[in-house]
Amino acid sequence: MSKHELEQQLIHTAHALRERGLLFLGAHANLSARAGDQLLITRGGSMAELGSADLAWLDLQADPQHVEGFSPVFREILAMHTRLYRQRGDIGALVHCHPRYSTAFAVAQRAIPAVYEPMLRQGIQADVPVVAWAPRGSEASVNGILDAFASPSTVAVLLANHGVLVGGGDLAEALGRLTAMEEAAELALHAQALGGAKPLPAAAYADVNERMQQFQKAS
Repeated sequence: MSKHELEQQLIHTAHALRERGLLFLGAHANLSARAGDQLLITRGGSMAELGSADLAWLDLQADPQHVEGFSPVFREILAMHTRLYRQRGDIGALVHCHPRYSTAFAVAQRAIPAVYEPMLRQGIQADVPVVAWAPRGSEASVNGILDAFASPSTVAVLLANHGVLVGGGDLAEALGRLTAMEEAAELALHAQALGGAKPLPAAAYADVNERMQQFQKAS
């Protein structure tokens, strides 16, 4: 994929956040995608109206404190992206935003339970964990995120009292995971009125994964 194609894909993903109702009132978010040893990332602008002028290319090894072209507010989040990519070679895209229901769980500091089958089909095989609160972009915040993602099975986290961070092999996968996570959060909250969400069988993730592989081979 060329740089231009990746830029267009990232812009399309940002607009999809709005179309799917995954942005809160201020349309705040930041997105990035890996391309070899470089990183494409948003540097401002409304996610609902994001354009090419709102994107920047960075070296993955760049020191966020010395990167030009970013306001201090956006420079704060660079370490979260660059360091996580350096830690997890399987992650090719990241989306950080404040979707309504998932962020409610983050504010309550409660994990989103993996009780919704589409989460499993998106590779979220356990409850989405909560990373302890620390000031945005601080060493404590970034280290907490890296600790949570140290497990290869972790592909998404809740940032306590803040929002969500979701990874994927590419932007489409990250968007799919975020969508399933937000649906699960909304359903779990509604299920409280019916006595609470019930857990899936312990073998559910393995069963779903095997089923998906069977159909992929058949196609």
